[in-house]
Amino acid sequence: MKRKKITKPAVGRWLAGIVPFLFFLLIIIPVAWMVLSSLKETNEIFANLWRLPEKWLFSNYAVAWKTGISKYFMNSLIVTVLTCALNVVVCCLLAFALVAFEFRGKRIFQMLAIGGLMFSPIVSLIPLYQELQALNLYDTRVGLILVYTAYQIPLCFMLTYNYFRGIDKAYIEAARMDGCNSLQILTKVFMPMSRPIIMTDIVLTAFYAWNEFSFALIFINSDSKKTDPIGLLAFQGEMHAEWSVLLAGLTISAIPIIIFFIFTQKYFIAGLSSGGVKG
Repeated sequence: MKRKKITKPAVGRWLAGIVPFLFFLLIIIPVAWMVLSSLKETNEIFANLWRLPEKWLFSNYAVAWKTGISKYFMNSLIVTVLTCALNVVVCCLLAFALVAFEFRGKRIFQMLAIGGLMFSPIVSLIPLYQELQALNLYDTRVGLILVYTAYQIPLCFMLTYNYFRGIDKAYIEAARMDGCNSLQILTKVFMPMSRPIIMTDIVLTAFYAWNEFSFALIFINSDSKKTDPIGLLAFQGEMHAEWSVLLAGLTISAIPIIIFFIFTQKYFIAGLSSGGVKG
């Protein structure tokens, strides 16, 4: 009986399946441990890391929420939602203007918009700090939102611009014949047709704004305005002896962005695949 040879395509398919699965395990195991430990007493966590709780303490989440996670959570929610909205508006307006109109210096605007990808956010900490102080935006959510938006515009603009270029300009002419102005063409034609790339912009911006640490640490001083990453740092100091409550707070902070990605991954993948190759 002849042994069946393993072909290169078969090995490739096997590796294509096993490698993502290993990465999935690397991500899901710490998350599973965090959720499991958040439902235990602190002593149980150190007694046995992976044993199921003797008593499922969902009250840890209520304690974490009342102790301070609620205000950090709401601050992050406000900053993230407004950053996403502002970023989408700016990127769509700029991309549409460069696609729909011909004007002198058009190429310069495009290069300046994308050029922001070359700058590291950390390098600009001191100049931005001085600028926010001068504009009276230090220790405000508005200042944080403007900084987050500025650093997300280059990537999101590039994706949006490439997607808009793939839309037939005949739609613009047809809309103008129907009496639409430029803003109506953008909101009623281009944006509905570009839902995947807009959702991609929102996902990328939401991930950045929700998890960003450095700017939030430097530009926000008041405890009442701290976002989740910085608030959790202070929360850890308050709950240094209550690891179960601390882990419950970490879980509360992680759940929204995980759920958000689960429900938007279809648009995110479609937007990346199309926005990256169109034009």
